[in-house]
Amino acid sequence: MKQRIITAVVAAAIFIPIVILGGIPFLLLVYLLASIGLYELMKMKNMRVLSFEAILSHILLWVLLLPNENTAFLANINYDKVQIFLMGVLLLLLYTVVSKNRFTFDDAGFLVITILYLGMGFYYLFETRDSLGLGLIYILLALFTIWATDSGAYFIGKSLGKRKLWPEISPNKTVEGFFGGIFSALIVGVLFYVFSSLDYTLLQLLLISLIIAIFGQLGDLVQSAYKRHYGVKDSGKLLPGHGGILDRLDSLIFILPILHLLHVL
Repeated sequence: MKQRIITAVVAAAIFIPIVILGGIPFLLLVYLLASIGLYELMKMKNMRVLSFEAILSHILLWVLLLPNENTAFLANINYDKVQIFLMGVLLLLLYTVVSKNRFTFDDAGFLVITILYLGMGFYYLFETRDSLGLGLIYILLALFTIWATDSGAYFIGKSLGKRKLWPEISPNKTVEGFFGGIFSALIVGVLFYVFSSLDYTLLQLLLISLIIAIFGQLGDLVQSAYKRHYGVKDSGKLLPGHGGILDRLDSLIFILPILHLLHVL
């Protein structure tokens, strides 16, 4: 526990100031975190991290992460991000032939899903922060709600949990912890209604907190599912006591695209 607390404090001391600063420093941090996430997933599947497929995958991920205002150079060559991504998919498929199936169709499919998963999540992480005027408050709402959900689920699950939520995926999570996380998230919604400048009614903020709490925990279960599938405990070892980057950001990069697609943010 001591190691977890030390790591959390150090990580927050680095992450929060850059989130507050925003702009190019935050965009560079997003690119770094997404690249580490891709590395972690490739290592999880025992794929080579210094290879043609790894280099191509990183390039495609970086293209998907481009903010809309920085894509003018693509228009100059008559392409957009989706078209470049589709060309990359075709190259991955062609490489299965060139490599004589050392790099397989399954590997290509894994990388396509991985790039989309990370690309969506981290793209909307920057887009949320970059929202005019309220971007920082949106990010803080998401972060504090997720932290409250995780804490509530852990402590209430540990003290009151009896019924397993999804033992095949994550044996330690309980139904009581799941609802405890939701309850904690709703408290954050009330606090943001009272103290923030967000132009939402109390009901709207409670609904947003509910969405974050539910889908954030589902995002965490997605992370647990693929770790269990690949037989690993953590996605990485970068954060002592916590695991990898994806172990800490799994809920955040899962719920931000959902909030945007639902036109909540």
